[in-house]
Amino acid sequence: MNKKDLAFGRMNFILLAVGMLVVIIGLVLMGGDGTTDTAYNPDIFSARRTKVAPIVTLIGFVSMIYAVVHKPKDEATATPTVTE
Repeated sequence: MNKKDLAFGRMNFILLAVGMLVVIIGLVLMGGDGTTDTAYNPDIFSARRTKVAPIVTLIGFVSMIYAVVHKPKDEATATPTVTE
């Protein structure tokens, strides 16, 4: 299989992995104990769960979209040759 046949380059896969890691971090930040029938837990409305974690997750999803759209540079077009 030739590398030219692949839709994504190495940088695309690295950016996808980083984006997925950021999404996972955001989802972990959202996690925690919840409120039960017998006890109310006010931590469910903390700034970490309601503001920070959704923003981190959104940044991860946007970076994954960028990784899919990012076009890898060809070595042939990266260094143009001048012929006279």
